[in-house]
Amino acid sequence: MSGDHQTLALLLFSAFVAATLAITTWVSRNRHGSAEEFYAGGRLFSPMENGFAIAGDYMSAASFLGISGLIALYGYDGMLYSVGFLVAWLVVLFLVAELVRNCGRFTLADVVASRMSERPVRIAAGTSSVTVSVLYLVAQMVGAGSLVALLLGGTSEAARSWTVIGVGALMVIYVSLGGMRATTWIQIVKAVLLMAGAIAMTVLVLARFHGDVNQLLNTAAERSGHGKDFLSPGLKYGGDWIARLDFISLGLALVLGTAGLPHILSRFYTVPTARAARRSVIWSIGLIGSFYLMTIVLGFGAAAVVGSDEVRKSNAAGNTAVPLLALDLGGGAGSTGGAGLFAVVAAIAFATILAVVAGITLASSASVAHDLYASLRRRRSPGAAPGRDCPSPRSEVAVARVAAVGIGVAAIALGLLARDLNVAFLVGLAFAVAASANLPVLLYSLFWRNFTTRGAVWSVYGGLVPAMLLVVLSPVVSGSPEALFPGVDFHVFPLQNPGLVSIPLGFLAGWIGTAMSTEPPDEAKHAETEVRALTGAGAV
Repeated sequence: MSGDHQTLALLLFSAFVAATLAITTWVSRNRHGSAEEFYAGGRLFSPMENGFAIAGDYMSAASFLGISGLIALYGYDGMLYSVGFLVAWLVVLFLVAELVRNCGRFTLADVVASRMSERPVRIAAGTSSVTVSVLYLVAQMVGAGSLVALLLGGTSEAARSWTVIGVGALMVIYVSLGGMRATTWIQIVKAVLLMAGAIAMTVLVLARFHGDVNQLLNTAAERSGHGKDFLSPGLKYGGDWIARLDFISLGLALVLGTAGLPHILSRFYTVPTARAARRSVIWSIGLIGSFYLMTIVLGFGAAAVVGSDEVRKSNAAGNTAVPLLALDLGGGAGSTGGAGLFAVVAAIAFATILAVVAGITLASSASVAHDLYASLRRRRSPGAAPGRDCPSPRSEVAVARVAAVGIGVAAIALGLLARDLNVAFLVGLAFAVAASANLPVLLYSLFWRNFTTRGAVWSVYGGLVPAMLLVVLSPVVSGSPEALFPGVDFHVFPLQNPGLVSIPLGFLAGWIGTAMSTEPPDEAKHAETEVRALTGAGAV
């Protein structure tokens, strides 16, 4: 890219950053500092606004850059991510959306703690939520680094590193100053930009092949280097039994993980009622469904127009497939149209990253303050008056702002370490941990009458610890050329995604913990939770 074209893209980046900072500053002047304002935006958003914000939260850099890149490299097998992310919304719609809104207040732990001993459950759920959020943040950081490396010619590792640091700093500013209200409006703006960009790119790809999808697929297969195998299952996940098990493991994680993502669950608290929460999900399904259909066209379009080898040369993980496709569709390298479309797409992708990291950081800092910090402050003697030693809402919000800084630093460090991994693949790991640790305890709490505190704690740690341990012992970390540490080999677990093993372990641990518990199940609390979940009576 020439200096002029780089300048154009950077100006568009800067315009979005300036606009979002203006939104954040405006919101920060009109807030009153309450926990409800910071965590839930005062619960004032309409279903349509929240639906756009949910879609903005969900359509991340993994979707726009990573999935399209995987399809460009692996064809049919790369589509598993698009299908898995979309099908996951049915689980959210039918199982958790309304129930979570009725039973909770700000976080996942609120739902579980409503019928359990509060402190151990909040600590376990808070720890799990922060872990999942940091894993998801790393994927966004890697996407930001890949994008700017391409913009600057792919040679500047220093620029890539400074981009990751800059994104981390911006997300801390968004969360610390604006809270949920600013984050939601940033998500809405980003969702509109991303949908507009995806629609424009999809139309251009189809126009290149005169609307003939068959010609598009055949050309993609020819230029992929794999022939017809590119359009058949098995290119990435069909080699041996390990690859096939990895395929099943990834599918389970994607379909079940969404319902356990903290930043998605926290969105249901920004609307006034459970009915509004369900309508929000319906709005978001329409947006997300159409978007993921377009990522399939963009992925095969990148393979057909740019070529799989060129995509791989630019970025081994495929993260730059869509920007390269934009460059070609606009007229090619050196053309004004190509540079302009590339700059617009790069700016939209960068906006996507900034908006998503703000939402995830807010959810994780809420878990630190509302669950971990508040639980540690709730140590009261048996005769203490209610409320004694409990943190005030203002002190809790102050802790959340400090936590946002710590989480930002952790995400920056891990993002620099994992910068050569595919962003969609990294999100797959986050989904696996969410499905292993958060989903079992959530479903048990909502639907199992005999569930106990020990079962809840065991369920979280029984999914979280094995999932993280299996990732460390997998080819993702060592033992393969694409690993985080390619020079060493201590992997003993053959699968790249731990979901096939860790998700059943999370459910099993919850059942064993409940069976071994000496605490009698509180049927009255379960009945109260059930009525509240189904009717909304007593919901905040």
